[in-house]
Amino acid sequence: MATLLLALAIIATGLYAGMMLIFRTGIMPALARLSDDQFVMVMSRINEAVPRAVFMLVFLSIVVFPAAALAVPVDGRTDTQRWLIIAGLVCAVLNHLITIGGNVPLNKALASAESASPAVPAGQARAAFESRWNLFHLIRTLFTLASFALLVSAAL
Repeated sequence: MATLLLALAIIATGLYAGMMLIFRTGIMPALARLSDDQFVMVMSRINEAVPRAVFMLVFLSIVVFPAAALAVPVDGRTDTQRWLIIAGLVCAVLNHLITIGGNVPLNKALASAESASPAVPAGQARAAFESRWNLFHLIRTLFTLASFALLVSAAL
């Protein structure tokens, strides 16, 4: 059971890390080329579309599966493997804290700027959002990639 839970942790974390990396290396650079109005509109639509059932399942799984893998007793698990899983779990939790405390509030502020009456100018909304969001995203991407590498190392 512990092997299955660790495998599921690796799969979920790999999927999530891949999404974070693609966002960092492909989507955000493409959005950076848009006008302020286009950027605010597209980023707002992305922020509406992403937090759906499949995303939430993977988002929660990167914490639940490593924690479950630790909770199941295993004969032959070394202290090193245990600490690698713990470190991977800590990185996943830090990712979640940054997402919830940094990116999500910025997403909400962007949405409220777009729907405010009168609307906040797109250039002003983008200036308050983009660089801070990208910094938070870089940090959470690094934590997620580290989590993935640590979990894979624990399985080897």
